Amino acid sequence: MTAQSADPARPADPVDPGPAPSGSGFEILARAGDTARAGVISTPHGQIATPAFVPVGTKATVKAVLPEAMSELGAQALLANAYHLYLQPGHDLIDEAGGLGAFMNWPGPTYTDSGGFQVMSLGAGFKKVLSSEFSGGEKARTSSGEDDAVAEGKERLAHVDDDGVTFRSFLNGDVHRFTPEVSMQIQHGLGADIMFAFDELTTLMNSRGYQEQALERTRRWAIRCLAEHARLTAERTHRPYQQLWGVIQGAQYEDLRRRAARDLGVMDSDGQVFDGFGIGGALEKENLGTIVGWVTEELPEDRPRHLLGISEVDDLFVAIAAGADTFDCVSPSRVARNSAVYTATGRVNLTGSRFRRRFAPIDETCDCYTCTHYTAAYVHHLFRAKEMLSATLCTIHNERFVVRLVDRIRASLLSGDFDALREETTGAYYGSPR
Repeated sequence: MTAQSADPARPADPVDPGPAPSGSGFEILARAGDTARAGVISTPHGQIATPAFVPVGTKATVKAVLPEAMSELGAQALLANAYHLYLQPGHDLIDEAGGLGAFMNWPGPTYTDSGGFQVMSLGAGFKKVLSSEFSGGEKARTSSGEDDAVAEGKERLAHVDDDGVTFRSFLNGDVHRFTPEVSMQIQHGLGADIMFAFDELTTLMNSRGYQEQALERTRRWAIRCLAEHARLTAERTHRPYQQLWGVIQGAQYEDLRRRAARDLGVMDSDGQVFDGFGIGGALEKENLGTIVGWVTEELPEDRPRHLLGISEVDDLFVAIAAGADTFDCVSPSRVARNSAVYTATGRVNLTGSRFRRRFAPIDETCDCYTCTHYTAAYVHHLFRAKEMLSATLCTIHNERFVVRLVDRIRASLLSGDFDALREETTGAYYGSPR
């Protein structure tokens, strides 16, 4: 595969921020407004210039795309799923292989989540959708939600108690148990540069009372994660240091979000603190910036913040403006496999008849491998013919689109043009600025 065309907004060689701050491995280089910032996260496998989009390679692969192609399209780091890799092939095997990066032939930084998201979402049968289905619904806006809700036609596969979660494998039904200590042991075995504390993920269907219980449970689990992380770090001196980031929950409640951020921001277990923070859980799209703002106002300034699960154009601008630094989402690759692609003027479906004779790139403003080598008509044909190459080409395009957009946002923070870029980009994408 040939190299991408030059893009001034795309970081070339790794940035040298100088010595990393003690413990955090993060330096802020520029600011816009009160909360948006550009910086650098330092890890043993390289630096991440922030803001940064982190593509998701759930099972140690971004579906349909080679790791080399992800590097070529500008991805600085990849995120894999601790739950899935624990079930198959096993964290012990990946540890023996030299860690996640070595196992999947990815030389750059890696993230792993704690497994809490999958335990809850697969256990309750809601899969990946935790908020948008309920946004605007009665249960999302009252305190009388169903705390044991299970998706229609599904059997509950996970059961939470104060010590951890017992769940059945979605692969074969075997019973497993995750505790904070087990999650840390799995993630240390996977060997990612950045990992997340084990938390209880709730949905907007849960009652206020249950949200409070889950938040306290997550707080206690966070302390246990710090302690186990410190123990494993001392024991595993043959491996590089792995950053542990705490996860802020609290759903749509301001007092709970702020409480969680304050608690985890100062949490200390015999000198071990969180190296960064994840902002997780269910939230309504229209409240994204508000909720991220509540959290970032309470968190320490000198540590990075990762917003779990966003990639839409307006969401990225909103989250960065509110102080988030990195993001991950499966959506760019997932929708690509179903023929949906991002363009500068909005998302389109390539199976539409108007693309049958479009002998031009999917997006003439895009510099990705797909757009510089193939026409929309050809990719349209691949989907109609059910050829696997369709997923590869569209995934490359979508991942590059989001990575490049966030790179451009970073450049705008450094140059002082963030507001202008936001207006121009969202105006073109949605038909009016957001």
